[in-house]
Amino acid sequence: MTDLVIIGGGPAGMSAAVAAYESGIKDILILERDSSLGGILQQCIHNGFGLHKFKEELTGPEYAWKYEKRVRELNIPFKLNTMVLDISKDKVITATNEDEGIIKIEAKAIILAMGCRERPKGALNIAGTRPAGIFSAGTAQKFVNMKGYMPGKEVVILGSGDIGLIMARRMTLEGARVKAVCELMPYSGGLARNIQQCLNDFDIPLKLSHTVVEIHGKERLEGVTIAKVDENRRPIEETKEFIKCDTLLLSVGLIPENELTLSAGIGLDRITNGAKVDQGRQTEIEGIFACGNVLHVHDLVDFVSEEAEIAGISAADYILGKSKEKVNVTLKTDGKIRYTVPQIITENKDCKVYFRVADVYKNCKVKVLKDGEEVYSKKKVKVAPGEMETVTVTKDMILGAKELEFMLEV
Repeated sequence: MTDLVIIGGGPAGMSAAVAAYESGIKDILILERDSSLGGILQQCIHNGFGLHKFKEELTGPEYAWKYEKRVRELNIPFKLNTMVLDISKDKVITATNEDEGIIKIEAKAIILAMGCRERPKGALNIAGTRPAGIFSAGTAQKFVNMKGYMPGKEVVILGSGDIGLIMARRMTLEGARVKAVCELMPYSGGLARNIQQCLNDFDIPLKLSHTVVEIHGKERLEGVTIAKVDENRRPIEETKEFIKCDTLLLSVGLIPENELTLSAGIGLDRITNGAKVDQGRQTEIEGIFACGNVLHVHDLVDFVSEEAEIAGISAADYILGKSKEKVNVTLKTDGKIRYTVPQIITENKDCKVYFRVADVYKNCKVKVLKDGEEVYSKKKVKVAPGEMETVTVTKDMILGAKELEFMLEV
């Protein structure tokens, strides 16, 4: 029996492990399917990490190393090249690796930190052939940054998520010509700083309300047809335009890696595609916690670490049997705010609530209603779907409440 098993050795898993250790749990095991700790940060060699957490600008590997170094200093054990196959409701983990074969581990508590994966081309239903030269942006990033391969020389990027924006800059710096970044929505899905630093600074055109409608080429990609879309996101025939290129990168969204969550019988939130959790990041099953991109997709790794620490401390409290003042407050949204994490509050203490909005809104007001009565409001100059927002809900707001509704007054 292991006190705490953490699935995933990326920034979320390592942050959770360190926080749990410092909260009194020494019997911890991290399971990581890759050959080294660090998760996605290993291939994110650009800077911009750690500004919130460490008050300094780091590259992805530098940020990951800060946590890996701490894991090694604390002698927290980890198994690499270990794939978790199943989690049962009574917290028995089935995993496999080359050295031990199939292994079973009983845990008092589990933290899910499996991260997310990219949405593939097959999910997009783009007409045309299936030539070489079409990559997800993350795959291209790994090829360029870790393997030293260039996917192509003339590039079109579909989707303006942060990975797509960063790869537009990366491909340009490596000598490729990025002809356009096309975004289906009328706004970018990436951080404002990435739009400035990755597109504007390199004169790369961003075509909002545009999508790829056809792929051309047999053996190798020869070009794509793009078109403007109407308010229903349907291509407008007369706006079709052919762009000659040999590479198409897809940055069309991230999906939390929740197959293990489902195998444990944990319900998912239909908006986040992650588990429904309370303020301690505990799921519907007592003793199983979730954090990081497997819970909801973050824009900054600093927020991943912050959330993982909450999960690590909560898991430690659960194992140690610490008593808490119980409440049951449901969090609701009005549609303009798409979702909140957590979705429920079960403990009467101050709680930071993360949320994302559905569109770009300017000069708006974030409001919180307690059983229909306004208890919080704050003016915002601008909110956008690409940037996470937070509100700290206080004990006074929670006390006696059955429901807290998060609203956006435009």
